[in-house]
Amino acid sequence: MKPVCISEDAELQREHLSAACQSLYRRGWMPGTFGSVSVRSGEAVMITAGDLSKRVMTDQDTVMVDPFKGLPLLGESEWPPAETPVHLALYRRLPGCGAVIHAHAPWSTALATRTAGADRTGQVVFEEMEMAKSLDVPDPRLVVLPIVANHLDASLIADDVTALLDDPAADTPPALLIDRDGMFSFGRDIDEARNRLECVEELSHLSLLTGADEPGTAKVSAR
Repeated sequence: MKPVCISEDAELQREHLSAACQSLYRRGWMPGTFGSVSVRSGEAVMITAGDLSKRVMTDQDTVMVDPFKGLPLLGESEWPPAETPVHLALYRRLPGCGAVIHAHAPWSTALATRTAGADRTGQVVFEEMEMAKSLDVPDPRLVVLPIVANHLDASLIADDVTALLDDPAADTPPALLIDRDGMFSFGRDIDEARNRLECVEELSHLSLLTGADEPGTAKVSAR
C-alpha cells in the first residue's frame, strides 16, 4: 500500500468523531449501528468504525483508511463501515470537503423515499425558504437536492454520486438524499456538515407537513 501522510491531530479527530456520533445518536439520527462520520486527516480519511452502536462509541471506535480503496492503515484495529466508498467519492470530487456525515434523519429519509420515481431517483427542490440560507449555498432561493438510488453494494452508490458530481451542468448540492437510506451531508468541517444536515432535515419536515412532495420531484416553496 502506498504510504499515506496523516494529520498531526489525528487523536483529537478521533475524539471529535466520537462526540459527533453520540450527539447524533441522541437526536435519533443514528439509531443502532446506522450512520457514520468521517473527516480528512492529511492524505488519509478518519471514519467511524462499522457495525457499532453509536450509543456506546468511544474515540477508539474509529479507523484511519487510505483515500483510494478505503482499507485500514497499518496499526488500525477497526474496520470501516459499508458506506465508506461514498465518503471517499465525496472527498475525491469535492476538494474543499473536510467532513462527511451519513445519517438516518427521519424526515429527510421519508421525503426521499416518498419522492423517488420509478427508478428510485429524483430530486427535492426548496424554493424561497428562509431556512435554506443556513445551508451556505450560492443561491439559497433555489436549493436542489438529488435523490440517489440505493444499492446493496455501496460502491454502486459511490459510482452514481461520482457521476452526479461530475455533471458539468449541475451545481454541487449541500447534501445528497439516498432512497430509503438517509442522507449524506458534507462541509468544510464537522460543524458545517452537521449544520447542513439539520437544515435539510427541517426543510424536509416542512415539505412533508405541507404535502408538497410528488413522485420524481418534491417541491416546497414559501410563495
